[in-house]
Amino acid sequence: MVTQVRPPRRSVQIGALVPLSRPGWVEAGQHLLAGLELAVREVNDGGGVVGRPVELVVRDTAADPQRAAAAVDELARLGVAALAGEYHSVVARAAAARADALGLPFLCSSAVLDALTEQPTEWVARLSPPQSRGWQVYADFLLGAGHSRIAVAAQPSVYWASGTRILRDHLAPRGGTVVELDMSALTPAAVCDELVDRRATALLLLVGHPEPAVPIVRSVRRDRRLAEIMIGAPAGQPEFAEWAMLLGGDGAGVPFLRYLPERLTPLGARVETALRERLDGAPSFVAFEGYDTVAVLADVLRSHGADRARTAESWPRVEVEGTRGQIQFSRTPGISVWQWAGPPIQVVDRDHANLDRFRVLHAG
Repeated sequence: MVTQVRPPRRSVQIGALVPLSRPGWVEAGQHLLAGLELAVREVNDGGGVVGRPVELVVRDTAADPQRAAAAVDELARLGVAALAGEYHSVVARAAAARADALGLPFLCSSAVLDALTEQPTEWVARLSPPQSRGWQVYADFLLGAGHSRIAVAAQPSVYWASGTRILRDHLAPRGGTVVELDMSALTPAAVCDELVDRRATALLLLVGHPEPAVPIVRSVRRDRRLAEIMIGAPAGQPEFAEWAMLLGGDGAGVPFLRYLPERLTPLGARVETALRERLDGAPSFVAFEGYDTVAVLADVLRSHGADRARTAESWPRVEVEGTRGQIQFSRTPGISVWQWAGPPIQVVDRDHANLDRFRVLHAG
């Protein structure tokens, strides 16, 4: 008797764009990947998608837009059903442009730049809030904390320039001023002199991590003239453990944006436990964004199969319980992609008394 061996079930592939090497923000990439991988494992434990296992095909973008665009081309040729991931906004913008051109659905996990594509597209959706919404919440926090003379230490970048513009446009009608300090021309010590001269009460770090963010913080913290100044980091540099490891107590009390609710959903609480084990530490909001990305894509693929066009057509019909709330996509004025309109936004900092504890200072 001849035993008939069934061929292995062909997987449904999802391409994942993740920064896993420098100059990318590696720790953010590791958290994003942990969330993506955990969700894929749970989807497959539950029977996969239409009886087929889901496979994550990971590509390291290293914060390089050209490398990301090339990865999208490669993943499209490999036949992935959809794209997921990416943390860096400028990189996600390059990936979104290629995905749009190729007709490949892309669910962006973490990048916030408003103009993710030049023109409105049906192919791209996003879980993270647009930069304009999050940074306006941050500007309201600054005003509420009594800060109206704001200095930004900024590096040249579309993302940082956009952030500066959002802050200035939101603060100016409310009596606030924003002074830009060009970090391509200033040393950390020179930043301190500028802060004194400009009589700023808050300094925002619109720069890369760990360089030059860490040296700037150290320099300001050690300058007695600036004992009362608040250091802030709207882009979220203090979220990850490396910040506390490098700066110790100097890294406490630096408010940043985090996209978590006051309470996780029951799913979120369970996922948090699993992510802690996988990461050997507290998961960041980026890890939850990764998990939610696969949860949404798996739901869409179960309903409509691995057909790319049908996946893209399904964005406005998505209703998925995520780790941080009910996920639905809509069109938002000024945003060119399908947008989750309800992601939670908090301003938090690390507690001086316990660097591993985060204090919620403001919610929007």
